[in-house]
Amino acid sequence: MKRTAQDILNYVEDNDVKFAKLTFCDIFGNQKNISLFASELPRAFAQGVSFDGSSIAGFMNVEESDLVLWPDPDTAAVLPWRPTEGRVIRMYCDITLPDGRPFEGNCRGYLQSVVKRASAMGLACNVGCECEFYLFETDDRGAPTRIPLDHGGYFDIPPLDRGENIRREICFAIEEMGLHPEHSHHESGPGQNEVCFLYTGALRSADNLNTFKSTVKAIAARNGLFASFMPKPLADQPGSGLHVNISLLRDGKNLFEGELAPGSEGAHFVAGVLAHARELTAFCNPVPNSYARLGANEAPLYVSWSRQNRSQLVRLPSARGELCRVELRGPDPAGNPYLVIGLILAAGLDGIQRELPLPEAVNRNLFLPSAAAGLECLPRTLREAITVAAQSEFISRELPIALQNKYFQYQTLLCHGFESAPDPEAWDRANGFLII
Repeated sequence: MKRTAQDILNYVEDNDVKFAKLTFCDIFGNQKNISLFASELPRAFAQGVSFDGSSIAGFMNVEESDLVLWPDPDTAAVLPWRPTEGRVIRMYCDITLPDGRPFEGNCRGYLQSVVKRASAMGLACNVGCECEFYLFETDDRGAPTRIPLDHGGYFDIPPLDRGENIRREICFAIEEMGLHPEHSHHESGPGQNEVCFLYTGALRSADNLNTFKSTVKAIAARNGLFASFMPKPLADQPGSGLHVNISLLRDGKNLFEGELAPGSEGAHFVAGVLAHARELTAFCNPVPNSYARLGANEAPLYVSWSRQNRSQLVRLPSARGELCRVELRGPDPAGNPYLVIGLILAAGLDGIQRELPLPEAVNRNLFLPSAAAGLECLPRTLREAITVAAQSEFISRELPIALQNKYFQYQTLLCHGFESAPDPEAWDRANGFLII
């Protein structure tokens, strides 16, 4: 049952809550917030909280800068790493113009619109995200270094794995915040980790991913470490992916259960994702560093699908019942979760509506270059990805033109900086290492 504003006000009064952090994302997925005294929450729920949109990347011009935050009470969670006396809660927000009209840069609102579109088609969507990250040591001033926490590998145990206790703290923290951790382990790279949490509805899953990323960074900092979600923080080591798992249900039946029969809605959905995969890349892989990951260390590069095969962009994992799903393995953690999940869903729904035919499965190991002959390739650079997305009829239908223009303009500036840098790796570290 959804929590109401009154539910949150009652909780605040009964549990010594002193501050509320109202959180949202800019169009590039960077989290922002404003802190309110708890006594201001009744007004925030009733009237919203005005702020200067011109100071947020990609939002508004100075001459029409006012925007309004509306906290979603159903997303309220206590920040467990803050003191128990004078607690702090966090809520995600939607954004409108001062007259109440929807704000086109409210990417959370875009995802909500896609979910409503699916519901109108009689479909329910569940989404689960698997997000990898690195843990680095910090120097004597607390600044991050490029020294990984350990030199462990995939599924290693202590002493090779030095991140076990950090992952445990992360699991406890996200559980207190309403997520349901399933398992955690050391990933393939030195200092690389993964914590998996249970799937849920599409909007909640995007909110949960933001919760996860901010929690990982907070827990790492509390332990004198730095957590990086950069797609490829170490040039000679595996990159960090954001694997997006989607289940579709019609009348309670999972459309990906059993064989993916030609002409079925499940097949059309996968066909839609594949048909628009290149157009989605600018959003799923939004920074120059993203393209150091694709095609290396088991990150996909080709537009293809198969069952179980981890070298594919899209795969259907071996699973039964409610766990049957389609997994998109190309995205990375630098993306805006609301745009990434929303656009993937929209691409699949487009495949259903247009009854796109599903190509043949590619049952080959595409990590061997000779096996990929004849397959379409994802964009190899951010500049190519921008060009493909900017020319896409699908993207132009899905996203407001003002959002597209600001998004591509910012990405083009990233391309200029990266391409003109004497040392692109150093530019990457300076412009992405601390932020992502």
